[in-house]
Amino acid sequence: MMQLPPHHLPAVPRWFAPGSPGPASLPEHVTTTGVGHWWADRALDPRTVAVSCAGHVLLSGDPGGVAPDLLAPFARSHVEAPARFLPVLGAAFDRLVPDERMVYVHRESVPPPRTPRGVTVRRLTASDAPALAALSPDSTWIHDSWGGPEGLADSGHAWAAMDRGGHVAAVACSYFTGQTYEDVAVLTAPERRRERLGLACVTALCADIGARGRTASWSCSRDNRPSRLLAWTAGFRLHREYVQYVTGKALAPPRTSTDVPA
Repeated sequence: MMQLPPHHLPAVPRWFAPGSPGPASLPEHVTTTGVGHWWADRALDPRTVAVSCAGHVLLSGDPGGVAPDLLAPFARSHVEAPARFLPVLGAAFDRLVPDERMVYVHRESVPPPRTPRGVTVRRLTASDAPALAALSPDSTWIHDSWGGPEGLADSGHAWAAMDRGGHVAAVACSYFTGQTYEDVAVLTAPERRRERLGLACVTALCADIGARGRTASWSCSRDNRPSRLLAWTAGFRLHREYVQYVTGKALAPPRTSTDVPA
């Protein structure tokens, strides 16, 4: 697959159904924010299209349009694709592990929990980027879909529980933003768990999403019981279940192409 430059982006509705909850908001997010990439098997009249961001990939079209080596850029990713893509995905990587996922939609408003003394829940601004950057290395995923801590802090789509020292104790953000749904992610510092700070941030974020005329959604693995419990407590209810595939190492190096005009 080849990356498409901004002036060659395909029309979202043709390839992916807009207005759906969960990672289905990813194509709209990439098109709007410019974070992530669009891909195609060829520049003109593509048969297969993909969109990727923050390690997530959506595939659409005709799997006959791609040889296994063309999928090499999607190694070590979470791929959602119709079942017809499974043979070519299986031939492209050394492993393909199914991951049962659940998508929830925010249905019930809940009161915000009381926060501990000295903690303030508020929207993040550009000046909060250093506080996000100071999170532990295994927490960087929370701002990957916005291109880094600066992008998330300046997005207007993140709420955090901040302590008196200006440290982020918990943060919730719209990880993928669509015109109808915004898919939510949340992170709590390990030492601040069991204080309901994640719930406080999610509650504030959901109210903010609702004020924009959109609906919050929530995606997690079926096996992630703490995430499912937090979603339910915050007023989310199950919408659908699906399977995505975690890819391993590519079995062939990426094929290069000059098919896309600059």
